[in-house]
Order: sequence, then C-alpha cells, then structure tokens
Amino acid sequence: MTKINRRSALSLGFATTAVLAAGTSASAQTKPPQGVSNQPWGKRESMIPGYKTVSMRDVIYQPGAKTSNPSMPNDMVCHVPEGELRVKQTDGMEFVAKKGDVWTCKKGIGEDLENVGSTVAIMRIIDLIPA
Repeated sequence: MTKINRRSALSLGFATTAVLAAGTSASAQTKPPQGVSNQPWGKRESMIPGYKTVSMRDVIYQPGAKTSNPSMPNDMVCHVPEGELRVKQTDGMEFVAKKGDVWTCKKGIGEDLENVGSTVAIMRIIDLIPA
C-alpha cells in the first residue's frame, strides 16, 4: 500500500472538492474543517436490499485535526488504511481506530473523530445510501 505523507495529503485536499456528487451522504457535502480534506472514489448501484447506491470516499486528517458529526445521514462502513483516529460515538462507544481497523455507523448516530497520531490519518468510508 502506498503511504501518504503530509505533503501528498495536502495535494489531495487541494485537488479535490469537498462537495461530492449528488446522492452521497450529507456529511460529505459540507466544507471540512481545517486540516481535513475529502477524496471521493466512486459510486455504484447497490445489490444490498434497502440500499440504492454505495459510494466510497476518504476523509484525510492532518495530525490533531478533528471533525464532529451530530447525526449520520446514512449507514456507513468505516476503515482506517493509515494513521490513528479517536472515535467517540453518541451511543457511548469510544475507541482508537488504528491502521487496518474497521467499524460501522448507523443512520442518526453522532460521531466525533480526532487524529491522535503524529502522521496523516485516513478514514475510508463506504456510504450505504437508502433506496
């Protein structure tokens, strides 16, 4: 796997737009805070009952960067391919996701994330968009 350093992560941030194509989650449609950038990867119709579309994107966090989402707009599967992120969900779940970790988020749950490492952290998100 290719490592992404601070400079290449910043380049990704400048080369992409914070607003993803129509049909992606609402959380992807707002401008990210300083030190955070979005990289959309693609979307396709879903074969999973109850979901019309699946899409994949990366949220790239510089060291110390944070985000807060009070309510997930859809179900998601999240993965950390690089770095370490502290995850605090409103249902009381709290953990540090390290390289290779995976977790899920259900529609309506809140989640705060913070890069607690000294390198760039990436959260890869697969959005499950309802029919």
